[in-house]
Amino acid sequence: MMRMTDPLTTVELPEGGALCAVSGGLDSMCLLEMTVRQGQKQGRRVAAAHFNHQLRGAEADRDEAFVRDWCAAREIPFFAGRGDVRAFAEKTGRTVEEAARQLRYKFLEETRRWEGFGCILTAHHADDSAETMLLNLLRGTGLKGLTGIPEKRDCILRPLLSVTRAELAAYAAEHRIPFVEDSTNGTDDAARNVLRHQVLPVLKKLNPRVVENMSRTASLLTADEAALDAACRKLLAQCAVTLNVSGMIPLAVLQDAPEALRGRLVLAVLAAVAGHEKDLTAAHIRAVLTLDRGQLSMPYGVTVLREPAALRFFKAASAPAVQAVTVGEIVTFGQWQVSLAESASEGVLISISETADLTVTAWDSKDRLNGRTVKRLCGERGISPQERDRLPVLRVNGIAVAVPGLPIQENFAPDRYERAVRVIFLKVTEENNNE
Repeated sequence: MMRMTDPLTTVELPEGGALCAVSGGLDSMCLLEMTVRQGQKQGRRVAAAHFNHQLRGAEADRDEAFVRDWCAAREIPFFAGRGDVRAFAEKTGRTVEEAARQLRYKFLEETRRWEGFGCILTAHHADDSAETMLLNLLRGTGLKGLTGIPEKRDCILRPLLSVTRAELAAYAAEHRIPFVEDSTNGTDDAARNVLRHQVLPVLKKLNPRVVENMSRTASLLTADEAALDAACRKLLAQCAVTLNVSGMIPLAVLQDAPEALRGRLVLAVLAAVAGHEKDLTAAHIRAVLTLDRGQLSMPYGVTVLREPAALRFFKAASAPAVQAVTVGEIVTFGQWQVSLAESASEGVLISISETADLTVTAWDSKDRLNGRTVKRLCGERGISPQERDRLPVLRVNGIAVAVPGLPIQENFAPDRYERAVRVIFLKVTEENNNE
């Protein structure tokens, strides 16, 4: 095999130096060795960071000790972190792989910032990128999913993406770089391992250079993705978007756009309003594009409304915290002020017991007033879902009793209980707020 050219020779390390993510495996140990030599040449500091996921017991502790000792013998700064990945996954509803990745990158970024490093280097290589392309293809993906692993994301650099796993193994042997093996890499429990052990070997029999060819394809598709993204941004400039709040796409802009850009434009606006792109699927995009009347509910509390000349996107505001209220007191609930008074001449009259527990909350899908749901009552009165989500609900012992613009709960009619009070809802506008 021909000798591999060290890809780090073309990488200019930033002034703050580089923090290498090192698991102790072959790939990351090669990366650390290459980066240390580059740091010495360029006068940049280099350190290793290892995160113990606490998933493999003594073996995980062995890996941490291995990297720590290797760095100590060479006077390389070493930073260690650890977290209970399995517990975090159960708490957050993530898969173990997702939880491990989130905790690991959180540790890496916090260490980078705290210690002042200019970048984080990871050891992802061409085989990793090929596996990612295949995984995305199996799940059903657009162009972006076929671009593989990006070379740069924020402060994270991946300088080994042009190098194959076989080349790294040869490099480690030539330079006598020690490493440890993760026993879970030999199992086929994860989809990525099945691709690595069973699918890619078959593809390599068909074409020994399949990984290199997929890497080249990823580079070409990355350029196409960048061009389409730039074209989408131009269309986005003709739309109105307020991050995490609302958005509008003129139908004329959508209809005049090439088909390849329509879905991208919808996704861009939807993600901007939602605040997330994760979990926004091709099915969601198709549903928006084919909406000819009415409205749609999207993930993250986003509603899409079809108007005669535009698609409008609204995100439900986060409900204000539950407020306890007493008679004679005024509480603020979002844009509303809610008060209860015994001697007032305005407001709606209800009766309560002397020991009633009074709270102001957002509406709930189970709420009913006189047998009819609050949702239906709001719809009949032309109250939009966005406005409905901001309405205060006065509850008596947890029961919805009064909502602005809706009839009161008859079970709390003025003559039902011993204490009569008036409920006053005041929507605070710029005009009455300045009075």
